Amino acid sequence: RSSAASDVYKRQSNIQAKIAEQMIELVKSMKEEGDSIGGIVTCVCRNVPGGIGNPSFDKLEALLAHAMMSLPATKGFEIGSGFKSASQFGSKVHDEIGYHDGKFTRYTNNAGGVEGGMSNAQPIILWMSMKPISTLIKPLRSVDIVTHEEKNAHKERTDSCAVPAASVVSESMLCITLVDALLD
Repeated sequence: RSSAASDVYKRQSNIQAKIAEQMIELVKSMKEEGDSIGGIVTCVCRNVPGGIGNPSFDKLEALLAHAMMSLPATKGFEIGSGFKSASQFGSKVHDEIGYHDGKFTRYTNNAGGVEGGMSNAQPIILWMSMKPISTLIKPLRSVDIVTHEEKNAHKERTDSCAVPAASVVSESMLCITLVDALLD
């Protein structure tokens, strides 16, 4: 690495470390308050060959959305520029094609590695949002199913944030989905 690239890498690492510390402190404060917090998981898969998926049925982005939305507490899914692309012009969203060093390439990856229902050999980039876990240390109001009397919900688990665990599970789900599509 050049020294300039090394400096950028160090700055990014320092920023990421500070953000991680802030996230840890936020989760700790939620636990102290008896509350929970959700978040967003990012998955990136590199070196995926082009052509995995199907242009009509079982489109790759549909398979990925189904897999990620099947994970507990997941409430949103996005691939590539996702929802942001709805407010952009086509000239800003579509990934232009180039040819360098004997191979085709893209100048951007707004499609998130999937076009026309198939992988396009670019990194697959997706996001999923998770709601806060509903079982809390300080229980929410509820109703007894038999007597219909108001009472506090039963406390079963006390995780304040499941996002770190979901990041590992979502990576595994991404890999399983891609391998399954590759085998098809």
